[in-house]
Amino acid sequence: MSKLTAKEKIQAVKMYLEGVESQDTVANRAGVTKAILQTWIRQYQHHGEASFKKGYTAYSTEYKLRVLNYIFEYGTSLREAAAIFNIPTHSILSRWKKELETEGVDALRSKKKGRPSMKEEKKPTPAVGSTEALQAELERLRMENAYLKKLNALVQSKEKSLSKTKRK
Repeated sequence: MSKLTAKEKIQAVKMYLEGVESQDTVANRAGVTKAILQTWIRQYQHHGEASFKKGYTAYSTEYKLRVLNYIFEYGTSLREAAAIFNIPTHSILSRWKKELETEGVDALRSKKKGRPSMKEEKKPTPAVGSTEALQAELERLRMENAYLKKLNALVQSKEKSLSKTKRK
């Protein structure tokens, strides 16, 4: 299923609302399920054409709580609440509800997206001559020594393999 433009969604909703075709026919023609078409119809009835002309939205914790309180207070379905609050799909509300029930209000806070930063957290450098400073230097020297031993072994193995191929 390809992603439909706002214009195509509006056209499908209008075809149904004008009584031209049934929901099944319009949904099949648009290449979506009947449930998705019904969601579009509800959104259109509550917000008009503007409901299809928005991009990514980051919802605040207060907004999420207000939507969930509305659902609990008025007993509306998740699909209906999604249409009322112009949220693209009811599954977002389902996730919010589950997070609230299992982890509490803190779970509704916005989370940082993407990969974590590669920057190392700077640790305070220990004072010169302290036990921590000496241990850090010892660890650094041991790593350097191990690296040099490994490098020496690689160089020797390479020289050995080169001398074997020259004899032939």
